[in-house]
Amino acid sequence: MFNLVLFGTPGSGKGTQSVKIAKEFNLGHISTGDIFRNEIKNKTELGLKVKSLIENGVLVPDELLIEILDKAISKFHGVNGFVFDGFPRTLRQAEELDELLATRNDCVSLVLALEVNNAEILQRLLKRAAEEGRKDDTEEVIKNRLDVYTRQTSPLIEYYKTQGKFKSLYGIGSVDDIFANICQIIKRQL
Repeated sequence: MFNLVLFGTPGSGKGTQSVKIAKEFNLGHISTGDIFRNEIKNKTELGLKVKSLIENGVLVPDELLIEILDKAISKFHGVNGFVFDGFPRTLRQAEELDELLATRNDCVSLVLALEVNNAEILQRLLKRAAEEGRKDDTEEVIKNRLDVYTRQTSPLIEYYKTQGKFKSLYGIGSVDDIFANICQIIKRQL
């Protein structure tokens, strides 16, 4: 199995690229953000739990994420692995993902980080908020999410570097050009 973690700030293009990667390499696409938005839309118990957290830019508790992730992985059959979009976000989540995959005799194969500067991120997310009417993309919430990312997520770079699994690439340009660069990196790992 090939398991890819696509890494980057909110608005870096992870979602767009993850869908393309999943299709190209027959990987299950696991997006915690998509799962949460769907649960909120359907007003499920989980959706009600996480709605206020997401709208305020706060991360969902780790134990809840791991439970959701395990269920999401179990729904896929006949895939060559997974692309994790927006997960893990903390060192504890990375360790728990390793433990979860180990129970399936598997591991993270590669971590790719899309590098995009904060000014570009702010512009992208404000545009997305206007186009999609997303309440979680106000300027204040975006800045909070970037701060949370820097404090809690950036340490993951060292975690994956020590495992020899971390690579980064420039995340500004056309979707197709970025995707072509991602594919080249993945093909070297397969």
